[in-house]
Amino acid sequence: MVTTAEERAPVPTSEGTWQPKIVAFLCNWCSYTGADLAGISRIQWDPSVAIVRVMCSGRMDPTFVVKAFELGADGVIIAGCHPGDCHYQEGNYKALRRVHLLRRLLDGFGIDPKRLRLAWVSASEGDRWAETADEMTRQIRALGPMKVGS
Repeated sequence: MVTTAEERAPVPTSEGTWQPKIVAFLCNWCSYTGADLAGISRIQWDPSVAIVRVMCSGRMDPTFVVKAFELGADGVIIAGCHPGDCHYQEGNYKALRRVHLLRRLLDGFGIDPKRLRLAWVSASEGDRWAETADEMTRQIRALGPMKVGS
């Protein structure tokens, strides 16, 4: 999918201030359920974070992260089960290795590796999910909008 420069431009709010776009890839079994628990418990997190459910953080194709940045994301979160608790036994360890490689790749592209975060969130940690989303949003606001093509 090809995007125009206007689609990748920073999104101003009604007050005219920039709001980040953050894409969060959450594993189905723990992190997504933790985010769901946060919602059910009425724990709020920053609405700049858009959630994409994946079956396992270890099944996260690295091209999804690159594509998210290409399509205008200012930051990406990958969240999975705590190490040792993966429903697919070693998926979260695969995710950890991939994130280390992705950070080096992003740095090579001129993208600050701090724009990619890996988090471990269990199904019972709705508050942890909300804290992770809010912390990432604060960090991305401090970094500012992505500079596409610079």
